[in-house]
Amino acid sequence: MKKQHLILLGFILLKFILQYFAINPVYELHRDEFLHIDLGKHLAWGYTSVPPLTGLLSKIILLFGESVFWVKFFPALFGAMVIWVVWKIVEELDGGIFAQILATVSILFSVFIRINTLYQPNSLDFLCWTLLFYTLLKYFKTDKNRWLYFSALVFAIGFLNKYNIGFLLLGLLPALLLTKQRTIFKNKHLWFAALLALLLISPNIIWQFQNGMPVVKHMRTLAETQLVNVNRSDFLLEQLYFFPGALLVILLAFVSFFTLKKHRIYRVFFYSFIFTLLIFTYLKAKGYYAIGLYPVFIGFGAVYFEYLMSVGWKRYLRIPVVLLPALIFIPVAPLMLPVYSPKQIMEKKELFDKYGTTRWEDGKIHNLPQDYADMLGWKELAHIVDSTFMLIEDKDRTIIHCDNYGQAGAINYYSSQKNTEALSLSADYINWYPFDEFEIVNVILVQIKTDDDPERKREREFFEEVKLIGKISTKNAREEGTSVYLLRGATVSINDILREEIRSRR
Repeated sequence: MKKQHLILLGFILLKFILQYFAINPVYELHRDEFLHIDLGKHLAWGYTSVPPLTGLLSKIILLFGESVFWVKFFPALFGAMVIWVVWKIVEELDGGIFAQILATVSILFSVFIRINTLYQPNSLDFLCWTLLFYTLLKYFKTDKNRWLYFSALVFAIGFLNKYNIGFLLLGLLPALLLTKQRTIFKNKHLWFAALLALLLISPNIIWQFQNGMPVVKHMRTLAETQLVNVNRSDFLLEQLYFFPGALLVILLAFVSFFTLKKHRIYRVFFYSFIFTLLIFTYLKAKGYYAIGLYPVFIGFGAVYFEYLMSVGWKRYLRIPVVLLPALIFIPVAPLMLPVYSPKQIMEKKELFDKYGTTRWEDGKIHNLPQDYADMLGWKELAHIVDSTFMLIEDKDRTIIHCDNYGQAGAINYYSSQKNTEALSLSADYINWYPFDEFEIVNVILVQIKTDDDPERKREREFFEEVKLIGKISTKNAREEGTSVYLLRGATVSINDILREEIRSRR
């Protein structure tokens, strides 16, 4: 095995090790992870929350036993593949081992460690962005049409994973028109490749039309509840935080498109970066949406860095330059990664508040970062639900009805009872109620602490017994105070009530 391959393998192994040690054991899975795992139990060509590929990956995780190891494996794998693709980009740009190591270290010690800790579509999304740049680079370098078809395949995979890659396409189109690469539009194979991509994603598009375009509703809800608290200056400022040790490398990449002759033919990438950022800025997108833009420029910047430091005394600066991303990242890592326990974060709260990590999507400052609070209290909730189940005799006609998808998914993951799945009227759970299987007699009701009917006055009209069983007491959990009620002995058709509620929400 070549020395370069051994070095790359070593970095990939290091990547996996870092990912599995990047989360303090006090934290549980994240609320989004529970939802994504449950999608694997209900395979479809689309979901309310995400495209279909997440469900397929979750099916694989379920087949492997759905342990935390496998839940965390796939995001770590996709993060490792980003390193491999950037390594190949440097290779295509005739970069040497120094450029490859610099690019790898810059990716390794960055926001990707945080992104790759969670089982969400983001890890594969950013891999697809990087792969799309790579396949286009290969096409521009070789003029071989097969790379257009590879680009189409990568785009289709990215689209079926997360629609976010469509914004990259929107940024690429005007960038191509601004450069000599505009001749690509005269190539019939581009249009054949576009047709291939359309065919590959068409099942999901058809599913969207058949189901009333839930992606539109999802984006509208996102804009009204989360993006409304995002301002454009914060979006642009956040771009500086993702790769703190590689800012100079990225800047040199931009410079190289105008100063290094062999990089000028790839100037289209620089323009696509500008246009894509402008689109995201206009839409007031979350800062992390743009992370997939940067790996390719880290590759270009590392090659240019190697070129600038190839002669004279500057060669001796290579070792400190390679170490710089790690030296800068390690001190700020506790602000980006859940390595501190809630108690440790509270002791350093002023620091976390200063850098805005405790500001939630509601625009307010809280005790913990929102993602961390979303990883607490779930086991306790499942235990309370299991205790409630023990009080029910007619278990086969009982459902667990939750206020939100996080509660439902967490119960399904951590609960020891297997009589029924927890469900909710939020996200995709709204489609999975077993109305045709049995008439509901008992309900285990899970409600957040801000619920406006803690006495359950409404439900008392429909059940013989309504009883509060317990509440989540885990400090600083986002679900702290969430209550579990037992509603026993339905006196009306609960199936009909829920059917009507679902119809009104749709």
